[in-house]
Amino acid sequence: MENTHPDNGKPVTDFEQNLVNRIAWEAVAEQRRARRWGIFFKFFFAGYLILFLLLYLPASWYGGKITVGKHTALIDIEGVIGTDSEANADYIVSGLRAAFEDKNTAGVILRINSPGGSPVQAGYVNDEIKRLRELYPDIPLYAVIADICASGGYYIAAAAEKIYANKASIVGSIGVIMSGFGFVDAIHKLGIERRLITAGESKGFLDPFSPQKSEDVEHIDGVLNDVYQQFIDVVKAGRGDRLKSDDKIFSGLIWSGEESIDLGLVDALGSAGYVAREVIGAEDIVDFTLRDTYFERFARQVGTAVASAISSKLELR
Repeated sequence: MENTHPDNGKPVTDFEQNLVNRIAWEAVAEQRRARRWGIFFKFFFAGYLILFLLLYLPASWYGGKITVGKHTALIDIEGVIGTDSEANADYIVSGLRAAFEDKNTAGVILRINSPGGSPVQAGYVNDEIKRLRELYPDIPLYAVIADICASGGYYIAAAAEKIYANKASIVGSIGVIMSGFGFVDAIHKLGIERRLITAGESKGFLDPFSPQKSEDVEHIDGVLNDVYQQFIDVVKAGRGDRLKSDDKIFSGLIWSGEESIDLGLVDALGSAGYVAREVIGAEDIVDFTLRDTYFERFARQVGTAVASAISSKLELR
């Protein structure tokens, strides 16, 4: 039976029939190609998502560390200690708890490279170290100082069983500081009127745009001295008889690692690798440090910039 054209009823030629067939086959082939590319992109996206999760999510989100055999657990404390930094108490304590709870942990190293920071955050970590050492008496904890362990960093290190450092490490700065600026004369010269409305006699004390009052300075001195004494007590309790009787230790000065041994601030020279191998006896090191994801680091940097522009903080530095 001869095929006819649906529009005019004329017979369809072989050329037209072949053309229709080719178009139909091309359409089918195009659908197959589109389906294959769709499957490829779905697998590609799924693989990318899995890789992203493995690389950037904190360890606690995907079950923590999987360890085999005895090892030394390592927790890094890097940078300024504070709620708005990666060296915050929650992260440090979470890493410590995971390290102590791991049945394969032979010992724990706190590797500290910090100029100090929040006394509250440092105190929180110090308290938790003492609690964990009592809870797991068979697992020793040592502090290893990298470039610097000053103030709040040393507040944490004092809770360790022993402290090791490099001969060129910077150690000390046991003291408390609160800094700010005064802009009273500057705003007067610029013709700016300060309008400060408060409910509470001292609510606006230490306002940088208002004249400083002696009673305000006296009050904040009392607060600083209270925190300072807490710091001294923590260091004395942690170091005990190893600490030399020298008032300079609590003056805010810093020393090299070698000098710190003579003062009793440091026990010996040694790196994290040395302590793991020679002191703990478990050369394999497993990192239990909890770190930010990429997005958390970005958000933290933005938040820190905003907070620094509008506030001052009490710090151990």
